[in-house]
Amino acid sequence: MVRFLKLVLIAPFAILFLIFAFANRHMVTVSFDPFASGDVPAVAIEAPLFVALTLAMMIGVVAGGAATWLAQGKYRRAARQSRAEADKWRAEAEAEAAKAHALAPAGPPAPR
Repeated sequence: MVRFLKLVLIAPFAILFLIFAFANRHMVTVSFDPFASGDVPAVAIEAPLFVALTLAMMIGVVAGGAATWLAQGKYRRAARQSRAEADKWRAEAEAEAAKAHALAPAGPPAPR
């Protein structure tokens, strides 16, 4: 069932990507030289338009993920500190319970 759902969700995106790729096969020049004098940039790549756009989207997703991960650092740190404090209190409670169990008199409980 999960395999079928993956197919149903991924297939339309794959078909749309293929249509996009076939429609944008013409070559474009991507220049990384903002100070180019004339028509010859120092650093340039010639690639199909769909490759350039797909790479730009991938770079954007990775950059956005990295920015989000860095922005959430304080929350991860707070969670680590809270977990360490909870572990400390849990260990202390278990030690107190073991001490109370050791001090308890052996034998049947006193009648009421």
